[in-house]
Amino acid sequence: MAHQAEVTLEAAAPPRRFNPGAWVPTAYLAEGIPFAIVIWVAGTMFKDLGRSDAEITIATASIGLAWSLKPLWAAFLDMFATKKFFVIAMECLMAVLLLLLALSLRLPSYFQVVIAVLWVLAFASATQDICVDGIYITTLDEKSQAAWIGVQGVAWNAGRFFGTALVVWVAGMLQEDRGLDARTAWGYALCLSALTLAGLAIYHSFALPTGSIARRPSGTSEVVRTFVDTVRDFLQKPKLWGMLLFVFLYRSGEGFLLVEAPLFLQAQAADGGAGLTLKEKGLVDGTISTTVSILGGLAGGAFIAKLGLKRALFVMALSMNIPHLCFVYLSHAVTPDHPLSLSTVATLVAIEKFGYSFGFVANMLYMMQQISPGKYHMTHYAFCTALMNLVLIPTQMASGPLADLLGYQAFFLFVLVASLPSLVAAWYAPFPRAVGSGS
Repeated sequence: MAHQAEVTLEAAAPPRRFNPGAWVPTAYLAEGIPFAIVIWVAGTMFKDLGRSDAEITIATASIGLAWSLKPLWAAFLDMFATKKFFVIAMECLMAVLLLLLALSLRLPSYFQVVIAVLWVLAFASATQDICVDGIYITTLDEKSQAAWIGVQGVAWNAGRFFGTALVVWVAGMLQEDRGLDARTAWGYALCLSALTLAGLAIYHSFALPTGSIARRPSGTSEVVRTFVDTVRDFLQKPKLWGMLLFVFLYRSGEGFLLVEAPLFLQAQAADGGAGLTLKEKGLVDGTISTTVSILGGLAGGAFIAKLGLKRALFVMALSMNIPHLCFVYLSHAVTPDHPLSLSTVATLVAIEKFGYSFGFVANMLYMMQQISPGKYHMTHYAFCTALMNLVLIPTQMASGPLADLLGYQAFFLFVLVASLPSLVAAWYAPFPRAVGSGS
């Protein structure tokens, strides 16, 4: 009887409540680190090791496909384990993969091996993203989602800071101050990333909510039926194609800058680049850019909260695309005989990053509140983020060859033209769902 009473009391106990401040920042920090490693840090590392812009952008941008294929397995994750389980498992796996990257740099054919490991790292990161986002949107109500969206962006940018500032700075410091060769220096820097993700996995084992727990399928046929139902339910959303067109086009111009702009900062002045050292690049493209990106994300969230997403959207699109003029100026102003000062480069890069982060918040909130709500909120949000990332693949892959072909000056003028579809998409974006309405 005593045992029965104990079980009854345990069953009646309310579920543990998790303060969002204890897990939202660390969860999105863990999202940002591997994405930064794959998309930005790997390119910086390859550039430092002598690879061309075309090689770098084609190889690394194609890896971004992992984030666009998320819908193919997002629906199945809930069926076999909790979201929390997959988050922790992926963080442990990514820690191991980063150690493998560090070791692979010593191989003669390191480039091919590193690219292969980065592919696996990207799929693990994409899986983590699905489940972290799933925990966020199934644990927090709409009011809390909006309240924490700015912090979410800050934390993700902190992961970007870790990669583009700290990891790059460590690699530069070990070469410039300690005299290590480039491959050894980058190996130590990647080990730092591995230890950080391992530490986050340990912390999340007790600090992360489980998220909603789906009913487990009874067999293979139910798994298939559930997946088909998620797709059918997604395709039945009102004004879906207009909303997806917005998601696809909103970052059209920025896609050409994400990988190539940092490579321009690192390129020598004789080649038309800004000529920053690794330590300078860690300061400008890491520390300063990430700091203003955080401020931009917070300002963007506050701007939307004041005006509402529908009224703010076109202004957000303008703020994201007009600052591309900063790179136009930088590419035309720098010459081998008259290199730009570090303060000039830092100021203009900071303006561009602030504008991008200010406007990008609108994209995430649009997907979260207009497209994904419903029966399969987590999976449908993964569909949206996958499409958002899909446009980045061809633009990032083309950016390096275009920059090599046109030169940096003409390339950044081309980016301005490529930004126009983003403005059109924001102006005509549909809003079929009133914010605050039920699922």
